[in-house]
Amino acid sequence: MTAAGEVAYVTVVLTSYVDLPDTPLRPNPMDRSVARKLYKEAVPLQLVESALLLGTLRRRARASELPPLPGIRSLAYFLPVIGELQHKPLPAGYLDYLRLKLRTLAQPSAPCSEKDVS
Repeated sequence: MTAAGEVAYVTVVLTSYVDLPDTPLRPNPMDRSVARKLYKEAVPLQLVESALLLGTLRRRARASELPPLPGIRSLAYFLPVIGELQHKPLPAGYLDYLRLKLRTLAQPSAPCSEKDVS
């Protein structure tokens, strides 16, 4: 673990986080702290990305008749999903599916249903 490695890791995590829908435009100091903690715990970037996408897609799969959820205010929101994936990793290739699903969801004519996301 190097200082340069930590900076690169934190940058990737925070960029991935703020690029998601429903997240702030900029990370806050607490987000940076969470990203550094993930680095120190050696959480693989692929697992973090999977958790960010899965957490976002689960929110988006919410029934349309329910009121919208407030925006995500902290990277810490995704920590339970990271923990879940540490105990039960996604199947091979599922990260590619999540990426595609989020891209499809970003298009206005593609609703997401609960059965589409685990």
